[in-house]
Amino acid sequence: MSERTVMIRDKLTTAFAPQQLDIIDESHLHAGHPGARSGGGHFVVTIVSSAFDGKNLLARHRLVYDVLGDAMQTEIHALSIKAHTPMEMEP
Repeated sequence: MSERTVMIRDKLTTAFAPQQLDIIDESHLHAGHPGARSGGGHFVVTIVSSAFDGKNLLARHRLVYDVLGDAMQTEIHALSIKAHTPMEMEP
């Protein structure tokens, strides 16, 4: 697991106490991309937390971006977010 992945996991775990958190580092797929040249990584995050209860998609994404803060300007170039409530994940 890369340092960036660990940083993302730590920040999101602290902020949301998720029941599920999957982080995929797709940076290697973007070699040569301008964001990759500047050092920013490409990540896909799937997070399930009750912190998203009653929040629409935009509000959920804003919460995640707020938690990652400055890393969005330096260590993360692209972030795909799939944020769900526990109820949404029940069969």
